[in-house]
Amino acid sequence: MVKQIKRASAKSEYLTSKGLSEARTELEHLKKVKRAEIAQRIQTAREYGDLTENSEYDAAMEEQALVENRISELEDILKSVKVISEKHEADFVVIGSTVKVEMDGEVDEFTIVGRVEADPSKKRISNESPLGSAILGARKGEEVEVTTPIVRYKCKVLEIK
Repeated sequence: MVKQIKRASAKSEYLTSKGLSEARTELEHLKKVKRAEIAQRIQTAREYGDLTENSEYDAAMEEQALVENRISELEDILKSVKVISEKHEADFVVIGSTVKVEMDGEVDEFTIVGRVEADPSKKRISNESPLGSAILGARKGEEVEVTTPIVRYKCKVLEIK
């Protein structure tokens, strides 16, 4: 008998109120709609007979595993969620701050969010990323060093919103 050990997430997951709402909506959709759709696909595939060479059955079972993993992940996130305050002081960088920075002579602007909502293409970087963790706590005008596995560089905080 193999025991499955569930990893306990000791650290908090940071979400905006919008991100929290989206996570709850996705979880509800997966549980109420997607599970039923997959169960129907599995039932239909079983009716085809021999399951050993039934690609529809295999695909449905694989999708079911992915959905169940996502449900478990969302439930874990929601158990340890901390909602990022939309109103915060602009004295120093916190999770939820939008920060204008200068790096290598270029100016860029990012919002610091939790890892779940991070999307660099939308200028939303994780508080756990090298840049995000380096500028947390920094004040306007302060220069911080960002260390990645490949390179080190300096970054100056120009503005905090």
